Amino acid sequence: MPTTYNILILGASYGSLLGTKLALAGHTVNLVCLPAEADLINREGAIVRLPVKGRDRLVEMQSKKLPGKLCAGGTPAFKPTAILRQLESDIEAARFDAGDGRIALPVKLKVHDSVFVPLAKWSMLIAGNYRCVQQDGMRSIKDAVHSDIAASRAIYNWVVKLSMSLGVAEHDLVPFDKYAQAALLLTSPSSAARALAAGAPHIERLDRLVQTIAAQHGIRSDVVDQTVALVDGWLEANRQKAA
Repeated sequence: MPTTYNILILGASYGSLLGTKLALAGHTVNLVCLPAEADLINREGAIVRLPVKGRDRLVEMQSKKLPGKLCAGGTPAFKPTAILRQLESDIEAARFDAGDGRIALPVKLKVHDSVFVPLAKWSMLIAGNYRCVQQDGMRSIKDAVHSDIAASRAIYNWVVKLSMSLGVAEHDLVPFDKYAQAALLLTSPSSAARALAAGAPHIERLDRLVQTIAAQHGIRSDVVDQTVALVDGWLEANRQKAA
């Protein structure tokens, strides 16, 4: 019988995607997230819709109907690399019954030896996710990236340079063109932008983290400064409304 694991994932936005794929592979997943998110996931499960090459419609997975289990909540935990590598293999081998046969789904778990790999996400978040935030509303990640592709490339590469100054190897990073191609499918605002639009008084501030680290290295970006100011403005307004 294949070995299954109890897995803790911090965060339910992208975590629900990975968690659902792990549940498809037969594992038990616990997402650590905000109380309201946890209540919703525990009550209704997670629903993930994925575009699959060769299919006109999105393939929908409902976590409550998968071999494994997905729930929300939990406590801190640590997973040895050997387990992660098995999970990588399990997800690669897992197949989803789409009604007309079992198919492979996109989005995989890739295990890297470098501790700097998570920083590869910084350039994507700054060039796309946080630039969804506008003065009077929110735009999609696609629009944030492609409305001015030259500006997006410039800030993306600026964050890449900052990341490499911290020890990230170039082969750990995603080239801008590959990210820009993926962004064409991201037709909704980022989770941070949606939270701000919904009145959230607090969100994750990767934008401010990048700004602060850059300042410590004696560099700055007008785009990052503008993004931080926009997010600050939305948060302040949301806090005033909640007071």
